[in-house]
Amino acid sequence: MVKYPSGSPAAFRKPDKKPKIRHSYHHRKGVNFSDRGMTLEQQINESNKYYRVEGIAVVHKKPTPVQIVKVDYPKRSKAVIREAYFRQASTTDYNGVYNGYYLDFEAKETRNKTNFPLKNFHEHQIIHLDECLQQQGICFTIIRFTSLDRYFVTPASSIIAAWRKRHKSSMTLKEVEDRSIEIKSGFRPTLPYLNAIDRFIADRKINNGK
Repeated sequence: MVKYPSGSPAAFRKPDKKPKIRHSYHHRKGVNFSDRGMTLEQQINESNKYYRVEGIAVVHKKPTPVQIVKVDYPKRSKAVIREAYFRQASTTDYNGVYNGYYLDFEAKETRNKTNFPLKNFHEHQIIHLDECLQQQGICFTIIRFTSLDRYFVTPASSIIAAWRKRHKSSMTLKEVEDRSIEIKSGFRPTLPYLNAIDRFIADRKINNGK
């Protein structure tokens, strides 16, 4: 079996005669699937699959670079990895393209009800997000407060500013609410985070006078 970076198995099928072109999308209101026991990563992966199939965006989970050291072959047709290590520190979870814009983002979950711990981020991730912002990429974090069943799309600039403050170990829920766009889980896509990105793009155009 071959797997894509998203973690889903590859499906080999004949291409359609005519590619699908979609200029707009809608998700069904009033439908909530967050109680299906899915992790945030699974919700995003399903949403990315929907966006790709519908021709809306191409976003994938980044593969983690791993160096395999030792492999055993208990059977001819089966290999078992016995030892491996990360070749380098990973950057962020996802990247891709939407409507001509480069997207780069993290997915974070917390069971806390009143704050989001900044220790969830590593310095190399903060540096990476900052570098992408300097290249005009749209960078953000999707934060899920699992105990509250709430989802926020938080601009990377807010995360970077909070992370770099001395003696600040977390962002309060109120800070996250004030600096983010809240989204709701639904159906097709499971997590419509591009709704928030549309607002980020609109704000950027206004700020740039376009």
